[in-house]
Amino acid sequence: MHAAPSPDRLAHVFNMTRPAILCGLIESAEIVLPCGAFDETLAFFTEDLGFRVAAIFPADAPATAVITGHGLRLRLDRHGAGDPGALRLASRNPDAVAGGVRGIVAPNGTRIEIVDADPPIELPPLRESLVVARAAAGTPWHVGRAGLRYRDLLPDRLGGRFIASHIRIDHGGPVPDYVHFHKVRFQMIYCRRGWVRVVYEDQGEPFVMQAGDCVLQAPRIRHRVLESSDAMEVVELACPALHETIADPLLPLPNARLDPARDFSGQRFVRHVAQGAPLQPWHSAGFCARDLGIGAATAGLAGARVVRSNGAGATPVARHAAEFMFMFVLAGSATLRCAGAYRLTSDDACAIPSGTDHGLEDCTPDFEFLEVTLPHDPGTAAA
Repeated sequence: MHAAPSPDRLAHVFNMTRPAILCGLIESAEIVLPCGAFDETLAFFTEDLGFRVAAIFPADAPATAVITGHGLRLRLDRHGAGDPGALRLASRNPDAVAGGVRGIVAPNGTRIEIVDADPPIELPPLRESLVVARAAAGTPWHVGRAGLRYRDLLPDRLGGRFIASHIRIDHGGPVPDYVHFHKVRFQMIYCRRGWVRVVYEDQGEPFVMQAGDCVLQAPRIRHRVLESSDAMEVVELACPALHETIADPLLPLPNARLDPARDFSGQRFVRHVAQGAPLQPWHSAGFCARDLGIGAATAGLAGARVVRSNGAGATPVARHAAEFMFMFVLAGSATLRCAGAYRLTSDDACAIPSGTDHGLEDCTPDFEFLEVTLPHDPGTAAA
């Protein structure tokens, strides 16, 4: 008899075989389901759920069956033990599956959940609050998708309706991203520092976003982050806060089709280049703004602009009627008066609830901030 290999030895063997796995030597994978009620379960999966038998044995007294369907390969084992597991089956018409019953239990105990393959976006009820996120307060950075580092600018998510993130890449070079899209109502990216090279569906060759540039990521547009500079930073805003990121390995980017004006769920892709963009008056005298083009591309759903002081040191006290008003300080500093006084400096952010008196005071001459609102016209009026 041989002694069982130690955990360290097993780890060593696994590490030795990892290159073989990466070389594509694995031909198939199966999910094993214990199946005491073998005949009844096999009939249920094949006759009711549309799976097909790929293998069954032994012939005189079947105890194991491999069945395939809906992108799955299942191994039904009459002598297996353990939890029978759960399966989610997605359908474009879930109410037509199994007579409209969304939850079924197979004869072996496997739980079957029938779900919508493309459910509509759910918008949580808006819970407004005054949010002030200070960079100097040490808001922690954490690692997210594709190795990007995130800093949360809206910790309470306004009830789950919105998310705002300060994102950075410390060490530049290729980014381990993949072609993907987001199921969102609204999403935009503003390049804060450095540069990032990206590519978007139907928008031609990859391009570089420099500091001050912005894109509107229209719903479901496929895209990929390719590479970045050292110390690259962006500010990203999206609605709703919790949304799906879905990989699309079948679409290579750039793709052959070129359609810059394509409609994506009522929105168009926007690439705003800061260099040479015109300045316009803002709603408060003594300030000017660079519109990022998001209002026109979303039919007024959202708006974004870079606002800077043009000699004024304060704004009148005002209120807005918007669903969402967000500010991110790009340069300089100012005091936000809104249920108190908050000195805002570079990389600070705030969200101001509707119907609340607010204003800016003691703005430095270089004060500049990113303003994002839903809708494009926030309905700002003097208090």
